[in-house]
Amino acid sequence: MSIEPELRDELLAAVPSLRAFAISLCGKVDRADDLVQDTLMRALANIHRFQRGTNLNAWLFTILRNLFHSEFRKRKREVEDPDGNYAANLVSRPEQGAHLDFEDFRTALAQLPDDQREALLLVGASGFSYEEAAEICECAVGTIKSRVNRARTRLAEMLDLNDESALGPDQMTRAALQQAAS
Repeated sequence: MSIEPELRDELLAAVPSLRAFAISLCGKVDRADDLVQDTLMRALANIHRFQRGTNLNAWLFTILRNLFHSEFRKRKREVEDPDGNYAANLVSRPEQGAHLDFEDFRTALAQLPDDQREALLLVGASGFSYEEAAEICECAVGTIKSRVNRARTRLAEMLDLNDESALGPDQMTRAALQQAAS
């Protein structure tokens, strides 16, 4: 990229003032130098937008100020973690296991007899009481309770849920989460 020598000289003459302004904004000389360099790079990349005859310093100072505020907003969302301790404590369970478990559940639910699936969905998923479900299905409350119980038992068998430890993350995921936490 070619720049007019007169404009180049004006840019270079503005550097000390830009640097002083940058130091006053961020308080660190090394960060201020980076900010001035970023400002000059942005100005050179957009020099075609500068209108000759207007105040070059005002244009440069505006760029510097906008860069500083953009970086400030960005850094506000960041957490300093030079030794990695904070990141090491951040743990999230893998999502694909839950998705696969849900697909297994949907498949097993579809295999239940219609009357059991209907009763289970009314009571378990939709939140109806046994009495309300019995009224909807036009049968006795005891029949709904029996259907829900048989549906739950059958789902547990199909999904191989023999005890409470079968719920939640599998053994390998639990071990990985414990390792990450220590």
